[in-house]
Amino acid sequence: MPKTSPFTAPDRKQIAERGSTLERVLEQIEALRKGFPFVKLVRPCTLGDGITLVPDAEVAELAALSDEAVAEGRFMKFVPASGAASRMFKSLLAVHGHGAERLKLLAGNGNAAADDDEKAFVEFAQNLRKFAFFEHLKEALKRKGQDIETLTTEREYLPVLEGVLFEAGLGYALLPKGLILFHDYPGRARTAFEEHLVESREHARDAQGKVLIHFTVAQEHREQVCEYLQSVLSDYETSGTHFEITYSVQKSSTDTIAVDLKNCPFRDKSGSLVFRPAGHGALLENLEELRADLVFIKNIDNIVPDHMKEETYKYKKILGGYLVRLQKQIFSWIKTLEDSDPDEKQIESIHRMAGPQIVRVDETAFSRLETGEQIAVLLRSLNRPIRVCAMVPNRGEPGGGPFWIQGTEGISLQIVEKAQIDRENPVQKGLLSQATHFNPVDMVCGLRDRNSIPYRFAEFTDPQMGFITRKSKDGKELKSLEVPGLWNGAMAEWITVFLEVPLHTFNPVKTVNDLLRPEHQPQKRFLDE
Repeated sequence: MPKTSPFTAPDRKQIAERGSTLERVLEQIEALRKGFPFVKLVRPCTLGDGITLVPDAEVAELAALSDEAVAEGRFMKFVPASGAASRMFKSLLAVHGHGAERLKLLAGNGNAAADDDEKAFVEFAQNLRKFAFFEHLKEALKRKGQDIETLTTEREYLPVLEGVLFEAGLGYALLPKGLILFHDYPGRARTAFEEHLVESREHARDAQGKVLIHFTVAQEHREQVCEYLQSVLSDYETSGTHFEITYSVQKSSTDTIAVDLKNCPFRDKSGSLVFRPAGHGALLENLEELRADLVFIKNIDNIVPDHMKEETYKYKKILGGYLVRLQKQIFSWIKTLEDSDPDEKQIESIHRMAGPQIVRVDETAFSRLETGEQIAVLLRSLNRPIRVCAMVPNRGEPGGGPFWIQGTEGISLQIVEKAQIDRENPVQKGLLSQATHFNPVDMVCGLRDRNSIPYRFAEFTDPQMGFITRKSKDGKELKSLEVPGLWNGAMAEWITVFLEVPLHTFNPVKTVNDLLRPEHQPQKRFLDE
């Protein structure tokens, strides 16, 4: 260890107890010091150029392929569900501190709202009865001797907010997003977790009625989530359905060290090193450990009520069937290259059919290679995990978009976040502005090779596609390192296909008021609006 090491013996013990190593932590500090290079955009992906629109004539074939693979038990559903609901209620938490009189004024005169948080509160207050959790809130306040009708009539919204947000009431600001009641039905409401059970029951149930579903959850919520799902499971295990639910948490060993603005290890008030979660890219280890075959991946909050689900099922099958068909074709090409003595014509045909979405070496460069080198390039290009990603027309949502980017081997399809783009460069900024589609994190992945051996994902990650974010702790600024995102750099070297799906299949809930969108309201209210 260098003499200038910033770590003490207690530091080294802390690092070891977290399951990390001194070498890894020093690498993280170096990455925080150097930063990450911007990606080089070549052009945005558009329909016909990186984004495929499945013809109507192929829908039935793809659905049948998906159904067959599902029936064989090949599919699992993977839901990153560790996000805290505090982000959903950020605006309500902010205005709670404005005091009872200010809230009363805003409830009576929405035009008095001075910022986005107050505007969000006004919308929330005006539509309180439309939330699926309204009756539960009413009961929670009643247990405290408060009447919601009286409170809202008198515009006393401080106790209403406390009833929603804090532990004495519903405690929603303290829960994982999956435990929030999203949708109202006659006689009961459903959480986001329950909606995922319903969805997976319809598109991921095998011939024996088994549904494999995996949730990643925060360690502090794991027991609560398990108990809740066990308590409601019998409501959804109908018609011979049996759920096999598994859970995992983001490992502390994947957390990254924080540094101060001088790139020295950041310490808390007790003098201990501060580590922070490394973003959803750290869940790549969780995904790999499942050793699954085919996996549907979808965010916890992108879920709709029953009357909107039919289209969701249709496009789930299209995505799944497209993956199965593509995987069969790729395995066939690999078999030809490995098990026979392909001639020049066969090699050229495979290169052409695979196309630039799979083989990053262009036709001119490829033609200059010797036959053995061509076969090696093709096998290296084909023998990778596969992801088929839904893309929706861009409506200004925050998040990643599909682009062709320049890499060391050639151009490739990637999902790129804004933070990865040099927006000071007018050319790159211009390409960003031309983006037509958005990644809703709705994808299906093939995780095994043609011999059914699971891939080792670390071999297909681009470590240079990480992020550096600025946070604060104890009133001091710090820099935090996020590893390449799960569907960004963590899958940068995967075979990637983008399929366009309708915008109405993407209905995220990032704030509580998103639940007021017609798509998240009961069917009658949806039709009325």
